Amino acid sequence: MTEPPEWLGTRPLETDENGNPLPAETPPELSDRRFVTEDLLPPPEEPGFHATIGPVPGDVLERSTWSEECPVGVEGLAYVTVTFVGFDGRDHTGELLMAAEVADDIVEVFRTLYEARFPIEEMRIASRADLDAPPTGDGNSTTMFVCRPVTGGQSWSEHARGLAIDINPFHNPYVRGDLVLPELARDYVDRDRGLPGMITEGDAVTQAFDRIGWEWGGRWSSLKDYQHFSATGR
Repeated sequence: MTEPPEWLGTRPLETDENGNPLPAETPPELSDRRFVTEDLLPPPEEPGFHATIGPVPGDVLERSTWSEECPVGVEGLAYVTVTFVGFDGRDHTGELLMAAEVADDIVEVFRTLYEARFPIEEMRIASRADLDAPPTGDGNSTTMFVCRPVTGGQSWSEHARGLAIDINPFHNPYVRGDLVLPELARDYVDRDRGLPGMITEGDAVTQAFDRIGWEWGGRWSSLKDYQHFSATGR
């Protein structure tokens, strides 16, 4: 467990003539990523797992990616906080936006992950600035609602409906042929490394989502999205 390098999140990737990020190797500092979690919300005051479920506060909505064009209304979303264990071994408070109908199930998933001491680096609301920023290829935020299209397509992602979650994206990249996202996570394409934060078949993460009927992108055949779980299988 270490402090993240000072350059994390600040170095835009090199791009081709069309503006697409070029393939990149994993920097040594990120090859076995176990960074201290920066607390964005106050950590829990009492030991053990804690969670809250409620309507989306106005200030949270304002810093999210939601707009009137999104395929879900504000009334269909819930603001959820959960306790998670960081790679530093300490308890932290994370926040998520999600479809209100799945909030109870997702809280139970994170209760299971907390009890299993599955480490998560960061859990926060995705912002419009996140979507608009040039890619640095080193992000690792666990998040649910993001009002965006599917990767490489035009239709709405299940994230835009609050019905999908990405967990430790850097440890569990999206892989399609030579494409790896996040781009600097290439070392994590090797799923036999068994490092903390990785999701593998039959572990506490996949079992917890299996219990609520959500599908794992790590089981897809045409591509692998190891970070991704969704209520609809998309």
